[in-house]
Amino acid sequence: MFEKRYYYLISCQYLGYRFHGWQKQPNLKTVHLMIDKTLNFILEGKRFKTLGSGRTDAMVSATEAAFELFTYHKIDDLDGFLNLFNHNLPQDIRALTVKEVTADFNVIQDSKVKEYLYVFAHGNKFHPFCAPVITTILDVLDTKLMKVGAKLFEGQHHFKSYCYKPTDNGIYDREILTCEIVENTLFTANFFPEESFILRVRGKGFMRNQIRLMMGALIELGRGEKSLQDITDSLEPNNTIPVHYIAPASGLILNKVEFESLVNL
Repeated sequence: MFEKRYYYLISCQYLGYRFHGWQKQPNLKTVHLMIDKTLNFILEGKRFKTLGSGRTDAMVSATEAAFELFTYHKIDDLDGFLNLFNHNLPQDIRALTVKEVTADFNVIQDSKVKEYLYVFAHGNKFHPFCAPVITTILDVLDTKLMKVGAKLFEGQHHFKSYCYKPTDNGIYDREILTCEIVENTLFTANFFPEESFILRVRGKGFMRNQIRLMMGALIELGRGEKSLQDITDSLEPNNTIPVHYIAPASGLILNKVEFESLVNL
């Protein structure tokens, strides 16, 4: 007998500092594991499945991520469901919205734009409470030069050098819609440094550790270890510019997921 399925798109946010990333892994605490445990409790053992729009690495946070919930029973009161879900989620995960979608929607395959932020400060040792969301670079960085370097990533380029352990058959020609370094006015607290910065990157698809490798190259640029020409050359096929420094994970935040088939999450 055919069982009708129902489809829901849920947006959420989480502080990734104590999690081993999004994806479920044996014997490790992950965001997906905690979400599924909570759903299993509030749905009282009814059949369901969840599918994330992408993976985030260990210690990476999100201000707006997304996953799809498949159930075999209709959720009549979406507001009540959202309140119950949040009441039972751990304090470092929060559901933001829930909406019903059609069977044609696919949270992975639907065309989408993701925006990542990388928050950093430099030149000093700052308050330990900053650690979950700000990467501290002890060296003094030339942030003006880094701002120029960030713009070099915009557009269509060959990003094989910015993929962790690339293979010979990967697709490395990608387009970066926005790449800029701006002063941080989004994340503030009285224990934050007086000045901090955000690398903002928007694009339709990113490879493993791509943004952290891009940030690593910009940090090396700010230290005087790389030049603007090195950044430019690293985006050409068959280049020999070494790109090995993966910036720490804790400064990286998935800020937004925009599906082209939907107005907004």
